[in-house]
Amino acid sequence: MLFSPTDPATAAGDPGVYRTLLESTRAIPWRIDWATMGFSYIGPQIEALLGWSQSSWLSANDWIERIHEEDRQKTVDFCIAQSQQGIDHEADYRALTRDGDYVWIRDVVHVVRREDGSVDSLVGFMFDITERKQAEDKILQLQRELEVLSYRDSLTNVANRRMFDTLYPVEWAKARATGEPLSVVVIDIDYFKQYNDHYGHVQGDECLRRVARALDEGASRSRDLCARLGGEEFVLLLPATDEAAARNVAERCRKLLAHKALPHARSGVGRTVTVSAGVGTIVPGEHDDPHVFLDRVDRRLYQAKSSGRDRICDAEA
Repeated sequence: MLFSPTDPATAAGDPGVYRTLLESTRAIPWRIDWATMGFSYIGPQIEALLGWSQSSWLSANDWIERIHEEDRQKTVDFCIAQSQQGIDHEADYRALTRDGDYVWIRDVVHVVRREDGSVDSLVGFMFDITERKQAEDKILQLQRELEVLSYRDSLTNVANRRMFDTLYPVEWAKARATGEPLSVVVIDIDYFKQYNDHYGHVQGDECLRRVARALDEGASRSRDLCARLGGEEFVLLLPATDEAAARNVAERCRKLLAHKALPHARSGVGRTVTVSAGVGTIVPGEHDDPHVFLDRVDRRLYQAKSSGRDRICDAEA
């Protein structure tokens, strides 16, 4: 509770001591009379923190107007509701400074009641929590960055298997609900083991990166996903894409890679790096299984490889 020289509670003591204690803390004490909604006291520390003079805090409206507009309504509604019910509460909000900036405030509010239970006043302390909020925001930002990284293949910078496993059932459900076709292309680099044996793993990693860039460029729409499943195997997830369009995407990826003309002296199908691909399209029905469909596309990939590589297979043998 806050004291003034006329407070009966301080008659037996020195009110100056209480005022000194209140005004020597970094927390900012305040008191609002419930009947008038006017400030009967606010600590002089408020001027150093927000720039507004101590004498300018006359009513609750001054407090309201100095709350950031994005936080104002929810903060006011919450504090009024809690106060009317006589509930002590805390509120975090951005308070506007006199020079147009803002400071994060935590307001800790105590509701003072009369003997009959009616609200007499509100007393509390404002704390500057700007540094804490900035630290929390930094932690949240780092968490978001880590989450993004957890869905990205660190070598090739395209999505990883985890991302594909997360999005595939989502896109499957959307396709089933909308009746739109969903296509998947599974791609494998031809004779990659021989490439690594001949050029070394450092050059092999660079080959994976360049192939990934070509595939990612080929799957160019915003909803398309290019992901590395592992090793030299990639997958394209193509929502709202029919059979012809899916094959065109696969062909475009092959041409983009061919244009790069990455040397491959140990390839069994030429002198540059090539890929084989299996393509599948489905409008999922009630009894279709996404895992069965993916296995079917995977079989088409191996059919393309067993048929000579450097080709696309979009039908069962």
